[in-house]
Amino acid sequence: MYPARFRYEAPGSLDEALEVLAHHGDEAKVLAGGQSLIPMVKLRFAAPGVLVDINGLPALDYHREDADGSLAVGALCRHVDLEWSTLLAETQPTMAAAAPLIADPLVRNRGTLVGSVCHADPQGDWASVMLALNASIVAVSATGRRTIPMTEFVLGPFQTALRPDEIAVEARIPAASGARSGRYLKLERRVGDFATVGAAIALETSDGKVVRAGIGLTGVGPNNIKAVEAENVLVGGTLTQSEIAEAARLAAAAAEPRTDHRGTAAYKRQVVRAFVTRGLTPVLVKAA
Repeated sequence: MYPARFRYEAPGSLDEALEVLAHHGDEAKVLAGGQSLIPMVKLRFAAPGVLVDINGLPALDYHREDADGSLAVGALCRHVDLEWSTLLAETQPTMAAAAPLIADPLVRNRGTLVGSVCHADPQGDWASVMLALNASIVAVSATGRRTIPMTEFVLGPFQTALRPDEIAVEARIPAASGARSGRYLKLERRVGDFATVGAAIALETSDGKVVRAGIGLTGVGPNNIKAVEAENVLVGGTLTQSEIAEAARLAAAAAEPRTDHRGTAAYKRQVVRAFVTRGLTPVLVKAA
């Protein structure tokens, strides 16, 4: 299908982009990688009056570790940059595990982490990873800058806390409180497909104890889910097989899957349980 008629803007600076958004309000949509927005526009699921292409904006294609130990990922950092990042391989095991599983190589070459999170698809992988890592999204408008915790950023399917005059310019992952370990596990019908079920696992340990735990679930609810009760079971003590089993049970209970062509709700809950168990067990084995 052909998209509805729209006006195309390609600002050369962030200030210029913000001016366009402030002028056009809800009519405008920001284009970064375009791997989610363009198909929706072509199918007329979205019909923006103005398309604001930010690919010409300088210095947003970075991912870096800042002096405080936090990780910053710019709005134009592509999935492929994260897939091949030595920084992530050395410091962010959950992100490093997720990056090669995002869609397919064509999408990874153009799509962006920040754009994926802003799309707010419940089957999007990065949102679960960001929830597990207690990340935040930095948004900028003509009136200022604010940091939105990931737990408050996604309001519903394809809905975020971004105002019409704001651009999400960065994702921020806080510094670790201990040694990091983690995985991202994904069940898909074929390579490049949306997740039937996904689970992001992130642990930080110090002196043999879990000081922080993160579990984010993909594709098993109206939004990506942060399994808070399952996380709390793991924090404060030494990781044990019984704690892993209880965390897996609570994560499955937190899931809100629906029966569809990908599987029954009961099946998807069981996959969540298996993935959380599988994601945590290597940490236990390593500590033994």
